[in-house]
Amino acid sequence: MIHFDHPWLLCLLPLALLPLWSRAEHPVVNAWVSLMPRDRASDALQQVLKGAAVLALALLVLAMAGPYRPEYTVERVGQGAEIVVVLDRSRSMDQGFAGARLAAGTAKPRGTGPEALDYYMSLSPGRVRDAKGKVARRLLSEFASSRPDDRFGMVVFSTLPMRVLDFTQKNEVVLAAIAAGEIGRGLSETNIGVALLEALSFFDERPYTGSRIVMLVSDGGDRLDEATQERIAFAARKHRAAIDWFYLRSANSPGLNAEAGDPLGAADTVPEHLLHRFFQSLGTPYRAYEADNDKALQAAIDDVNRLENLPITYLDVVPRRDLSPYGHAAALLCVLLLLGAQMLEIKRWA
Repeated sequence: MIHFDHPWLLCLLPLALLPLWSRAEHPVVNAWVSLMPRDRASDALQQVLKGAAVLALALLVLAMAGPYRPEYTVERVGQGAEIVVVLDRSRSMDQGFAGARLAAGTAKPRGTGPEALDYYMSLSPGRVRDAKGKVARRLLSEFASSRPDDRFGMVVFSTLPMRVLDFTQKNEVVLAAIAAGEIGRGLSETNIGVALLEALSFFDERPYTGSRIVMLVSDGGDRLDEATQERIAFAARKHRAAIDWFYLRSANSPGLNAEAGDPLGAADTVPEHLLHRFFQSLGTPYRAYEADNDKALQAAIDDVNRLENLPITYLDVVPRRDLSPYGHAAALLCVLLLLGAQMLEIKRWA
């Protein structure tokens, strides 16, 4: 349905009929035309030219009235998910990755081959390597660009969560929100509990239309009190949301699981171990990805990209569209037709 910005201008439409009463201004002197047969082609051409004049005036009036098609909502079906990115912006995210660890029983690579170079580069200080936050933002941007049917929301956090972006499918907006995570510097504390509650609140009062994912990107764990655990568990089950934790391990940081050489009782005191076990106990889909370098993080994101491709139904807002340029263009064509006819008009008989 077409709407108008200035509908009162439509009162001028009757003026478009004026060409129907027009007469030739410069009659051509000739013999008595009653002796000539009727020229039906000329009569038809005259009616066409008058119609073009009427149409040109009507189109100009319509264009001045500001016609437009209002925005509307359309239901679409794609392949993807509703994803809330929860990005840690604490100070530790400005440090580099821990570097790859050798598996148990694996000897250090020797020589100057690619494997040896990769290993010794991984031993360089964290400040020499790219910051975890920078790498995460770059890979998340590539991930978002490769999934046009997903709807993304975003939360950044350190001590408190900040809702940066509500659900949208507009890729430019998503990329801008991810890049905004680099602005400023967060505090040293990491409060994952309140950040997760904020992320899960994105699904409040939304119909379930497909996969739901809370994508936590952080380099540390958290000790959650019992009340916070209960609220997170209730919200995750209520909204049927999966949790994917991308744990970006820093130098001298523990892994997600206790190892043989860890001190006795470390599994009950290390925040990363506690948070990992809590996620496993939720009863909702949970995947943990421990990344100690950019290649491991890329592999983890690729895994999510491969797994989360179920059908999803979503509502897309088609923006308002201005129709006045089409009226101006059509009126111009009519005027050009009249101009061409005038240039070919016979002024006198040969």
